[in-house]
Amino acid sequence: MENATKEEYKIQSFDAKTQQLLKTALKDPSSVDLEKVANLIVDQSLKDQVFSKEAGRICFTIVQVNNMPMMALVNPVYDCLFRLSQPDSLHNEEEVDCLVMQLHRIGDQLEKMNVQRMDELFFLLRDGFFLQNELSSLARLLLLEILEFRASGWRLSDSAQKYYYSEVTD
Repeated sequence: MENATKEEYKIQSFDAKTQQLLKTALKDPSSVDLEKVANLIVDQSLKDQVFSKEAGRICFTIVQVNNMPMMALVNPVYDCLFRLSQPDSLHNEEEVDCLVMQLHRIGDQLEKMNVQRMDELFFLLRDGFFLQNELSSLARLLLLEILEFRASGWRLSDSAQKYYYSEVTD
């Protein structure tokens, strides 16, 4: 815990008051409104993609210091995932990859906290897969894989694992 709070974070893009709020949240999460902190972090991440990695580090530290899941992050995380599920993002392979990677990591946990929002998210992904004719082959494959991943209880069968992740040899 001590090392985590001594670590320097790149929060210079925030005003002085917000920087102080973030520093307090990193030291003593129970003393601040974590939903406000989460919204500030997510808003900045959506504006500045470079900050997104730093945002993840900050949230991880807050969760570690707080020693419990940060419920305040559930809706902002869903908001980010919904943004990545929009047609313009689905045409960007890097954004689809980011979306799928996050759903692999935390999809099961998010669904337990809010099934309705997960259903809405997957309706968007399904519609994107079927209705977006201009998607790249990779984006389609990633969407199909995540649809199947959730449908099979957030795990892939051995045969599905081979299908999606086997290396192609010449």
